[in-house]
Amino acid sequence: MISRRLLSKLSAVTALALAAGFTMPALPALAETPVKVTLDWKFEGPAAGFLLAQDKGYFKAEGLDVTIDTGNGSVEAIPRVATGAYQIGFGDINSLIKFLDEDPSQKIKMIMMVYERPTFAVVGRKSLGVTTDPKSLEGKKLGAPPPDGAFAQWKAFKQVAKIDDSKIAIESIGFPVREPMLAQGKVDAVFGFAFSVILNLKAQGIKDEDIATILMAENGLNLYGNGITVNADFAAKNPAAVKGFVKALAKGFADAVAKPEEGVAAVLKRNETLNKDIELQRLNMANSMNIKTPYVVANGFGGIDPARLTASIDTLKVSMGLKGNVKADQVFDASFLPPKEERMLP
Repeated sequence: MISRRLLSKLSAVTALALAAGFTMPALPALAETPVKVTLDWKFEGPAAGFLLAQDKGYFKAEGLDVTIDTGNGSVEAIPRVATGAYQIGFGDINSLIKFLDEDPSQKIKMIMMVYERPTFAVVGRKSLGVTTDPKSLEGKKLGAPPPDGAFAQWKAFKQVAKIDDSKIAIESIGFPVREPMLAQGKVDAVFGFAFSVILNLKAQGIKDEDIATILMAENGLNLYGNGITVNADFAAKNPAAVKGFVKALAKGFADAVAKPEEGVAAVLKRNETLNKDIELQRLNMANSMNIKTPYVVANGFGGIDPARLTASIDTLKVSMGLKGNVKADQVFDASFLPPKEERMLP
């Protein structure tokens, strides 16, 4: 125990040091684990969960220094994480399955599901003869960006939806010209994420009543969508950091569901060129169609049904020509998820 006399001497020494212009050494700060995250796309409404977790300090509270970058498609986000260029990513689980089927030794796995129902869609215009019936695509010209996750499922979708593609023309187009080409009538429909294509079409001046959306999930394709991937080496060395990340992210997505206006404000901070009303619509569509689904309401955000994932891998043997080298437990690792009660959406 320090005596009063010694404590008094220590205080006197400290006072003299300060008077002489010396400063006492600061206590070392607790180091935060740096984490680089790649999104699948630009800063738009559906990214609100990530940005709220950052802005509200949820990542920081878990001891993480998180940097969030935009992406160039839900397929491209996968090799970014596998190579270690990014520790964590947001990508399409079906493309991840294909990636691992080609090389099971790749250092990547999924640890949290975000789009429990995929956003995959073919979106066309009624004035060009496309309806919500998949068979209305027969005889039409479809625009397809090669890296698009929805287009990757075309082979399986046309089979389950009983589409005769013998008279369908597929034109390879880039993401930037996808909606403009459909708006101009240069193609009859395009592949893409429903909430992106619909709202981008509206921004091109196409009216709601002229937009026909064919959701693959509602027409026989029972797959999962985008989720959180992690570099396997990083996860092995930093399990607490990975658990902290998904815990913080679950809070961020819960906030984006409860207060979408707040989420859109976080998005607009990063991209001031966006239209607030359009991004609010985009986020609300993602929340209702893909994030807060009946399964998630019952079972919590972030998890999967292993039997359903196994069945989806069988479907991907048709759409992506899998060799059969990967199983569900090699793709999705639920061990980093917080308890169910911490993952319930409001």
